[in-house]
Amino acid sequence: MVYRKIISVITAFSLILMSAGCSKTVQEAEQPAEPGTITLLNIKSEVGSQIGDLAKEYSKESGVSVNVINVPAGVDAQATLKGYYLSDQMPDIIACEAAGFSNWDGLLEDLSDQDWVQRTDASYSDSTYGVLGFPYTTEAIGLAYNANILSSCGIDPASITGPESLQSAFETIDSKKNELGLTAVIGFCAEPNDVGWSAGNHIFGTYLDSGLGRTDTTYIDMLNDGGKIDDERFSAFANMISLFIKYSDPAVLTESAYNEQVANFAAGKYAFVTQGSWIGATMTGDSSADYAAAGNFEVGMLPYCFLDGQDTILTSAPSWWAIPKEGNVEEAKAFLQWCSEDSGQKILVESAGFISPFTDCKYVASDPFAKVISSYISAGKTSNWHWQNMPSGLGQNGLSFAFYKFATGELDPESFINEVKSITSEWYSKL
Repeated sequence: MVYRKIISVITAFSLILMSAGCSKTVQEAEQPAEPGTITLLNIKSEVGSQIGDLAKEYSKESGVSVNVINVPAGVDAQATLKGYYLSDQMPDIIACEAAGFSNWDGLLEDLSDQDWVQRTDASYSDSTYGVLGFPYTTEAIGLAYNANILSSCGIDPASITGPESLQSAFETIDSKKNELGLTAVIGFCAEPNDVGWSAGNHIFGTYLDSGLGRTDTTYIDMLNDGGKIDDERFSAFANMISLFIKYSDPAVLTESAYNEQVANFAAGKYAFVTQGSWIGATMTGDSSADYAAAGNFEVGMLPYCFLDGQDTILTSAPSWWAIPKEGNVEEAKAFLQWCSEDSGQKILVESAGFISPFTDCKYVASDPFAKVISSYISAGKTSNWHWQNMPSGLGQNGLSFAFYKFATGELDPESFINEVKSITSEWYSKL
């Protein structure tokens, strides 16, 4: 089968060399898998040893050997995979982010009939080829909050269900800011060059999906139809962003200050922060001393409720495991099924620290956000990450600059709306 993208011989050769030089683990796993053996490409190198333990436990229980190929941090996983493909050494299970699946059109196994598909909302599906991706962890985009601060202000998070109650909560916290020792009500960063992915992709993504069912593509479809924006919905969204700007820490609002934004939240200096569940690892890692000094406070997540009744957070797997058709397909399917069940979930959640995307998982990771995300998943209160279906670069290199101009005061809410419309229509006109 011919790979759909044309790659020059020189590029292909260099990719193969790069793949072979990634690590000792890669070199040892380069032989094609034999019957009774499967190979797995792991792009989460920070949990390489835990994925190795997963492989060992499966081998112990099934008798099937699993060779793990660890791709080091900073190495282009898709380029590595292309090298394997061109040298006829494709792993039996590969890892893909959303944008990577298009590289393998027609080459991946349809997993729609697998048992685990019915127990998660986070599989990767393609309208043409079916279910292609197995979710091994999930991340969430929601308005993260410090539960201790809200409690000290007499605010029940469950009472925040729309723009009026959200504004009221912000005003209440702001009035008690000094006595609580807060720097600001919220840490919102709208700097475009280094942190543009935050506002341009993740926060804009809440306009696209907040409050919608996981398969509802109303607003991403509208956007992809020439860059159209829904006036009523986006006007409400712009009012929420205006609220964030008003009550944000000015030291991070328009600066390249992601680290400071997260560190200050961990230190109890903000009641809210506009980052997702991935900051939990920083709170218990690099910022653990400050987090401990702040009492290791309980965290939560609110929906980005810029309209009344929006009751979902946005969850997705950041990447998925997929099975190429020309490998040990049945053995690979059996391994993924096992990973979705008790033995696999115990290792992935308790050892690797992943947040399970499976509704029947009984394990909860030690991550500060694990409990709240699991509760949203179990309740079926999650929306999708359809910002991943925007044209490449639109969020980070286009929309983020509108957020920045709004934050600096160059734009008011109405002109912010017009700026976003101008950016999207121009972007799509050049596709």
